[in-house]
Amino acid sequence: MSCLRRAPKNAKTLERRIEKGLRRAVGYEVATFVRRDKKLAQIANSRQFRLAESDARDFNIIFLADRLSEHLRRGVLALGTDTDEFRVHGREIYWLRRKKQGGAGFSNVPLEKTLGRPFTIRGGKTIKKMALKYAGS
Repeated sequence: MSCLRRAPKNAKTLERRIEKGLRRAVGYEVATFVRRDKKLAQIANSRQFRLAESDARDFNIIFLADRLSEHLRRGVLALGTDTDEFRVHGREIYWLRRKKQGGAGFSNVPLEKTLGRPFTIRGGKTIKKMALKYAGS
């Protein structure tokens, strides 16, 4: 996940360059997702869920390279449970994990199978910190 202050002429070209450099540096494929600083601020300040802070155990944002088809969007939304809720907006999926009395949490495997494409997950607090650092909001 990268943040840019200025819009690149072609974000896809930049993502491929970063991926190529990372592949050389670490020896394996690393999917890269670029967002402008203003877009990152919008994502950080987005209010996708109406819940008291005490109701949420974890809030994550899933970054994608491209928007989902309607079929994939419905598939992601169908993964929702009493403890996990998803919202799809643009190239991001917002994931709310509610507190649970006990038992195992949601596995990423159904999400990986449903999406069938690279993605990265960042915590809402991390995205807010990045937005403050790079976008000042």
